[in-house]
Amino acid sequence: MKFLFAAASTLTFLLASPLAAQESRTEEIETERKKKAAQLSDESVSKAEGRLLMFKEGKYLERFTAGYNGFRAKIGNMVTGGGFAIGPEYYREDLFAGRMTARASAQISTRGFQKYEAETRIPNFARRILSFEGFATYRNYAALQYYGTGPDRPKDLRANYRLEDTSIDGILGAQMFRHVKLGGSLGYLWTNVGPGNDRRFISAEKVFTPAVAPGIDEQSNFLRPGLFAQYDYRDNTQGIAKSGGNYVFQYSWFLDRKLQRYSFRRMDIDLQQYIPFLNKTHVIALRAKTTMTETDRNEAVPFYLQPILGGSDDLRGYRFFRFGDRNSMVMNAEYRWEIFSGLDGAIFADAGKVTPRRGLINFRDLESSVGMGLRFNARNATFIRIDVAASHEGVQVWFKFNDAFPSRRFGTTSGQPVY
Repeated sequence: MKFLFAAASTLTFLLASPLAAQESRTEEIETERKKKAAQLSDESVSKAEGRLLMFKEGKYLERFTAGYNGFRAKIGNMVTGGGFAIGPEYYREDLFAGRMTARASAQISTRGFQKYEAETRIPNFARRILSFEGFATYRNYAALQYYGTGPDRPKDLRANYRLEDTSIDGILGAQMFRHVKLGGSLGYLWTNVGPGNDRRFISAEKVFTPAVAPGIDEQSNFLRPGLFAQYDYRDNTQGIAKSGGNYVFQYSWFLDRKLQRYSFRRMDIDLQQYIPFLNKTHVIALRAKTTMTETDRNEAVPFYLQPILGGSDDLRGYRFFRFGDRNSMVMNAEYRWEIFSGLDGAIFADAGKVTPRRGLINFRDLESSVGMGLRFNARNATFIRIDVAASHEGVQVWFKFNDAFPSRRFGTTSGQPVY
């Protein structure tokens, strides 16, 4: 009997000991947790992050860009190198019960560059198949930089010139299918080139002859008809795209109506692709574009209408207008990610070149650059873009008010600078 009592007591102890130990360990963990919790303070953020969060949550960008009764400030969108530009803009997209959009703006920059624009749009008529757009632009850019024509011009030979031009264009488009748009344009371009007023650099006409820079001694006016085709299936065709693609082809004729020496044909191809992942908070953005020109015998492409590379929208590790010739190609790749709503980060790489002949458009001897940037977004569009890029010619910092891959405006292929 004593043996049975002792065995039962031993069994009870063996069974109870792990349970008691487990309960004791649980109490110990809970005590330690309470002790640590008492020592913790509220989570804090850095001053910079706090200011960004306050700026975002206060919707200051949205308030500033919305304007009042159609009037608002137009910031940026001036040619690269023109300085900070600002001016009034009138924009209405609800005219005639939403059937017409109208816009007019006037800007002047800190360097005295001027740009005046007027635009009207009828987005849908004739059973919502046709659209019409009319543009008128006057630009007076006092000191555009020029390195000469050709891919091997030294970076130290930097001159400047004045470009003054006026253009009028009408564009008729037809939405043939859901993502397909076809159309044509007709416009006229008046040009004038003169000495640059930037005293840091020599004026271009003192360095370059007409053989190197066609049209530097005389300018003409151009009638320019054109045709275009677009396949656009981006998820956002007016703002920041995060998926889909946009493929544009445009062919234009520049017909010299004054001197009969500078007529040429121009072909533009612009391909964009956006590959999203992680619920579209990360995007790989790709772009490839080329511009090719051709002339008849004894004709030339004016230097101020030749395609160029270098600057904030293509080869970002080089100075603006660094390379210019009759043909160009450029490729860009960006990895973009959402830091928080309203602010994106980006890592990018660029490669491209200019050539005197179309047959030299290939992947050899490319100029390249790499970099990273920040994009502040408002109303689903890029409001401020800051890019820092490096190449073998140095480091460039760009502060812009447009997207890195701006959409092509049909019918206004007046040549560089586009903006």
